[in-house]
Amino acid sequence: MADDTPLFPERTESQPARAETKAAHDRTKTKEAGSDTSGHRTRLRQRLLGGGDEALADHEVIELLLMQAVPRRDMKPLARSLLARFGTLAGVLQADPRTLALHPGMGEATAAALRIVTVAATRLARQKVRESAVIGSWQALIDYLTIDMAHLTLERVRVLYLNTKNMLILDDLVGEGSIDEAAIHPREVIRRALDIGASALILVHNHPSGSPEPSRADIDITTRIAEAGRLLGITVHDHIVIGREGHVSLRAKGLI
Repeated sequence: MADDTPLFPERTESQPARAETKAAHDRTKTKEAGSDTSGHRTRLRQRLLGGGDEALADHEVIELLLMQAVPRRDMKPLARSLLARFGTLAGVLQADPRTLALHPGMGEATAAALRIVTVAATRLARQKVRESAVIGSWQALIDYLTIDMAHLTLERVRVLYLNTKNMLILDDLVGEGSIDEAAIHPREVIRRALDIGASALILVHNHPSGSPEPSRADIDITTRIAEAGRLLGITVHDHIVIGREGHVSLRAKGLI
């Protein structure tokens, strides 16, 4: 007679064992969801929402941003290391995304979490500039240019073309490199103004060195463009130099 007894009989898991397995599974799920056992993240969020603009220190702002990308890791050491490397909150947020991603402890997700702040801030500032006459909202223009250019590591030259009401009609990136090396020619700048119906313009470029003091080349190119503009009825309102240490208006310095 054949023996029907299984060679390896099934083992029935006891009720306590099943309960422990379920508890372990639940703990794993909670951890993966980003548990906040100390309540630190919750406190940061509450301070942000209820305490106003100055409720958080700079490293806490960075920490809270990084938390959006990494749900279960202490972000404070990484936030402090970013500040130590880039110097300021603005330096961190406006750092090159590829440089951020390569920083120890960072990656694409965390770099994107920081980068999106500058993208949003730039668009908000640009919208404010577009909504009113540039000459009458000078600080809004400086804020926009500072957010967008102050921490660039490469020099960029831009021309802001304005209509008869001094409203911005085109923000044109002319070239990259120092202003005497960039592809910026007075006749082309003025021709572009005529082509789009602009009546005035503002020259802008940044100094990656940090100091916004104009160079001899900055002054010379401004003079040449202003002279070309006068011949054809195009006004050069200003040439603004942006740097990490502030900005300089060539008109305010009597150089136009």
